[in-house]
Amino acid sequence: MTDARDQSSKTAAPGKGAAVVAAHAVLGYAGQPVLNGLEFEIPKGTRVGVLGPNGGGKTTLFRALLGEISPLSGSLTANATTATVAQTDRSRLDYPVSALDVAVMGSLARLPWWKRPGRAERRRALEALGKVGLEDQAKTSFGDLSGGQRQRVLIARALTAEAEILLMDEPFTGLDNKSEARLESLIDELASSGHTVLIATHEVEQAARWDLVLCLNETQISFGDPAASLSKPVLEATYGGHIVEIPGQPALGVLPAHHHHH
Repeated sequence: MTDARDQSSKTAAPGKGAAVVAAHAVLGYAGQPVLNGLEFEIPKGTRVGVLGPNGGGKTTLFRALLGEISPLSGSLTANATTATVAQTDRSRLDYPVSALDVAVMGSLARLPWWKRPGRAERRRALEALGKVGLEDQAKTSFGDLSGGQRQRVLIARALTAEAEILLMDEPFTGLDNKSEARLESLIDELASSGHTVLIATHEVEQAARWDLVLCLNETQISFGDPAASLSKPVLEATYGGHIVEIPGQPALGVLPAHHHHH
């Protein structure tokens, strides 16, 4: 989103190869708008940073993409199976489940309510754990894994659901530098294999490394190539404050002095 909604050169022609298309979309609850003016197109196989303050509309956008709510007006279309990847620090760690058990849970949405996951589902889940580099940890208790490993297991769960669009809710929260680098590399691999990844984050510098960036604050502030979209005025509009510039540090790496609270 750049107001100048400059879609980057990575943006597909309308409708062709698009994973997500928003057209004049307004999202909200019980008839009350929460997020206005969504107008963007996300090509398949791209990494999109979704920036905005708490209460700015990121969660509402993800809920709409999952089909949990419908637009109040306009349209928002996800052209592939969509799954969310929750923050690992919000996961219950005291359940006696293995990494494989958690990955298998991704198959539940595709099975009839009366059918339990069987051998085929476990095989698919094991393959998904292999894709995230954790096949050797399949029998390890989910709670005994590191934060970065748990995040990758949750990605495997989404892959077991055969999701092509992954919605990641601040996946880097609480990770050390090594785990963060491993997860960023995995996101790159997923995009290279055709998955579309939307990453809700507060990390502006990190978002600048993705293919596209979407800035939200109760409305679409900006969408497009990070180089064009992450200007100082856009960030001020996104976070409702003045950007604090620290000498010797990249201005884009610093969040505003205060966030909006809704």
